[in-house]
Amino acid sequence: MKLMKFPAILLGLQFAAAVCCAQVKVDNLLCENRTNPLGMDVTVPRFTWQLSTDKRNEMQTAYRIDISDNANFHGHVWDSGKIGSDSSVLVSYKGKPLQSGKRYYWRVRVWDNYGKASSWSETAWWQMALLQTSDWQAKWISPGYAEDTVNRPSPFMRKQFHIHKKIRSATAYITAHGMYEAQINGQRVGDAYLTPGWTSYKNRLQYQTYDVTNMLKEGSNAIGVMLGNGWYRGIIGYSDKRNVYGKDIALLAQINITYEDGTTGVIISDDSWKSSTGEIRYSEIYNGETIDHNKTQDGWTQPGFNDGQWSGVKVEDYPKNILLATYNEMVKKHETFKPVRIFKTPKGERVIDFGQNLVGWVMLKVKGKPGDTIKVWHAEVLDKLGNFYTENLRAAKAEDTYILKGNGEETFEPHFTFHGFQFIRIEGYPGDQILPEDVTAVAMYSDMKPTGTFVTSNALINQLQHNIQWGQKGNFLDVPTDCPQRDERLGWTGDAQVFSRTATFNMGVNDFFAKWLRDVAADQSPAGVVPFVVPNCLGFTQGSTGWADVSTVVPWNMYLAYGDKRILQTQYPSMKAWVDYMQHQSKNDLWQTGFHFGDWLFYSRDDDTDGTSAITDKYFIAQCFYAYSTQLLINAANVLGKQDDVAAYTALLKRIKDAFFKEYVTPNGRLVSGTQTAYTLALNFDMLPESLRPQAAQRLVENIHAYGNHLTTGFLGTPYLCHVLTRFGHNDMAYRLLLQDTYPSWLYPVKMGATTIWERWDGIKPDKTFEAASMNSFNHYSYGAIGDWMYRVMAGLDTYDDQPGYKHIRVMPHPGGGFTNATASLETYYGKAASGWEVKDGKTYYSIDIPANTKADIYLPASSVNDITENGKALAVDKDISVGAAENGYVLIKAGSGSYHFAAPAPTAPTVTTSK
Repeated sequence: MKLMKFPAILLGLQFAAAVCCAQVKVDNLLCENRTNPLGMDVTVPRFTWQLSTDKRNEMQTAYRIDISDNANFHGHVWDSGKIGSDSSVLVSYKGKPLQSGKRYYWRVRVWDNYGKASSWSETAWWQMALLQTSDWQAKWISPGYAEDTVNRPSPFMRKQFHIHKKIRSATAYITAHGMYEAQINGQRVGDAYLTPGWTSYKNRLQYQTYDVTNMLKEGSNAIGVMLGNGWYRGIIGYSDKRNVYGKDIALLAQINITYEDGTTGVIISDDSWKSSTGEIRYSEIYNGETIDHNKTQDGWTQPGFNDGQWSGVKVEDYPKNILLATYNEMVKKHETFKPVRIFKTPKGERVIDFGQNLVGWVMLKVKGKPGDTIKVWHAEVLDKLGNFYTENLRAAKAEDTYILKGNGEETFEPHFTFHGFQFIRIEGYPGDQILPEDVTAVAMYSDMKPTGTFVTSNALINQLQHNIQWGQKGNFLDVPTDCPQRDERLGWTGDAQVFSRTATFNMGVNDFFAKWLRDVAADQSPAGVVPFVVPNCLGFTQGSTGWADVSTVVPWNMYLAYGDKRILQTQYPSMKAWVDYMQHQSKNDLWQTGFHFGDWLFYSRDDDTDGTSAITDKYFIAQCFYAYSTQLLINAANVLGKQDDVAAYTALLKRIKDAFFKEYVTPNGRLVSGTQTAYTLALNFDMLPESLRPQAAQRLVENIHAYGNHLTTGFLGTPYLCHVLTRFGHNDMAYRLLLQDTYPSWLYPVKMGATTIWERWDGIKPDKTFEAASMNSFNHYSYGAIGDWMYRVMAGLDTYDDQPGYKHIRVMPHPGGGFTNATASLETYYGKAASGWEVKDGKTYYSIDIPANTKADIYLPASSVNDITENGKALAVDKDISVGAAENGYVLIKAGSGSYHFAAPAPTAPTVTTSK
């Protein structure tokens, strides 16, 4: 496509400021993707900031970062000086070595392409964690009493101590084998739950850092910590498996104090602590929690409590060299829900409906007699008759039990468990009725920032987007789980792989995946095998295609979404090890060995449909992903400057595709597996010569027609299906599949009342019966990967590989499907980017927002430049935009930052209906 000459401003040349508007401002400062992070052991932190302006085409031309160890900037730890660069995202620290536990303050100013300089930004800060193992003076301690090995009540540990001086600052560092909750002087430490989170505990154990300055006081103090079994030694995986990482439960805690006179002190876990049990009599992630208020030890986290009857503790020699600061956002409480219905089922069960399938727990307020026992069960759905249904939870009891003390109003909520549910069943609740104000469901998930919105004129599609986001919330609970309700809740790699790009739109998941990918690498075998689940609590050491490829796919998707080169640097050895494993397993570059899940949960039926079949050869799929992972490794090697690897793996990729063509393509260009997934993968991964691709795409369309315009893909084919259709000129079919509302389709569950994504296309059948209870989750996010097509193709908001992270934005909307409007917006590191369109009065109106310090290529469907207007005026080259001639039905507009409003003729694509 030939473009008209760019105006000088788009070439990055500075102009004298001939505009009357405010100078650029700098705000939204982030250090390692977080605002004022407390407790980092990243020794070379990276800084990100945004430019705020009311001018178009605002670009940064230089920056200056100033860092000090005091808020007044008296003295500099690092002053970058004026650096000529447009970089404002993940800019690396280049100062002197940082010190353990120290707080640093930073600010930034920028210069723009109008010749203007900003003022200094507001001051931000970060605080380092413990950088050396020797910084830990605390000792591992475990309960000193003989534990009940059957019920395993939660241990309570405490220490009373005296502070003789005024405190300037105090920082607590805490972790555990198991889970913990801490209090100081009766106040909860932090607002995170299920700490320290789940990692590959044998290799990596995270600790949390808390500012407890205002919780301590001069005089008597007390710290108390409750422990729960958690993932460490609790029931996890299948078959009532316990003690996966160890039989012990233990605490490591340290408070570093700086006094007003400049001296320091430390409070540590050691043999001076006491241990006992309290009201948490039983706690397991799958089975729930039992709390007995008659066992409550009132005031045990406050000074003055009499712990004379408590036992001592045992000092343990557990490793500290695997400890690391927290890299991701912790699990916190988020939305709350009140009952939408309180009713009796046909069986006479007392049931509450919260109207949303969520993950978390229920808080109860209740009055009753001493010993009254309330049982709360959790379920996602009701059965055909309207009764409470829990068979799909398998062995997970999902039962919380509360025993009343009978001393007025009491409140109950769990500590070390979580549930996936929309409904609860209650037994033993005192009184004839439950008041809605006494029952609250709390959603819990990793504290990721919401970043993306997507809204259309179609209510069912809007509900689908809602379901995609809630499926992500419920399953992004420190690790990307497959489901949150049954006896599983594991970090299945296949689910994370297929959904990862969609996830980057809905929420800020850079830190979330960066943390988890390190566990992927930690649990990867020496031979390069990536296990089915990470952390690998199942112990399997097989690598299935589409699952183990998480090691290549997710790092690359994170790089595209965030421009984070470090994630490629960190994961590159893991990426390479997986590709090398596949190469070693192959014979003549053809991978036809080992176990594979294949196109998991694809649509199947007993009869054959006009000679077609939805069953895709598993080794065919393996060869496609072998090529895909090799391509991603080449991409990463290019980014990292590893040219020897680029050459070696480029040669390998050619051999892989040649072997595929020889084995799986007939002389007439047909694939030996003629399924939707086969054609989708072959086309998406460029496994076919260009001359054969159009006919392959046509065969894909014909297959879809043969199934009554329904998809038949499973986990591995579904994410790419609509992308392939659009790419090869069948966007109308992509819309037809999106809007199909009978089984199998994305909208079938929506019409059946789903509020999250289902594991199976027909988890609930049209007659209201269920799929097999052995595997039928109603909160399983994988098929929500269609969101990626909706955001990047339908709304058209995308980024380029060469300038990832939305530094160079690609806007290419695809109106159609009978929609009258669709809009996607995304909070990027640079600010808000948005692309929306509306069809009315015979025209399509486009609204596009491009954040400062970025540029965009805007492709609008039109046959001529003359068909497009901006703000009601003819489109013309000026200082803001550059226009290219129409090509392939699109006009290219190159633009800088700002808000743009274009109009063009309405698309002529056929209206899509939901019927067959």
